[in-house]
Amino acid sequence: MGKAVRFYWGYIAVAALIVAWSQQWSLPIVVALSVGVSVYASFQVPVWCGAVNRDGRTYCRNNAYGILMGCRNRQHRWQKLKMIVLRSKVGDVSRAVFPTAKEKFNAVLAVGGLLSAIAAVIVPAVTGK
Repeated sequence: MGKAVRFYWGYIAVAALIVAWSQQWSLPIVVALSVGVSVYASFQVPVWCGAVNRDGRTYCRNNAYGILMGCRNRQHRWQKLKMIVLRSKVGDVSRAVFPTAKEKFNAVLAVGGLLSAIAAVIVPAVTGK
C-alpha cells in the first residue's frame, strides 16, 4: 500500500484539487495542490521513457519518472527537454514526449495544474475576494 501511495500520490492530489475548487477552499491550499499536481505529472509519475533510440525511428520503452524525464540511460535523461527546445518538428516531439494515452493524460494533468494555480492567484486579484 505504501509503494502505491508513494508512486501515485498525485492522483490523490488531483481529486483533492477538484474538491478544493468545488468547495472554494482557501487560496494557499488550492495553489499548493495545483503546483503539486503539476510537479508530480512533470517529474514523478511512472511512465515510459519515450526518448528517440539510436536508429532514429523507434522510441525507448524503459520505465521513467515524469513526462519530462528520461530513463536510466544517460543520453535519454534530458533528451525530452532538449527535444522540446531544439526540435522544430511538432510531430516528433509529440510522439517522443507523449507516446501513449497515459502520458497524454498526465500532460493534461500537468497543464491543468499550472492553469489551476494561475487561476487561483488571478481570480481573487481580479474579483477582489
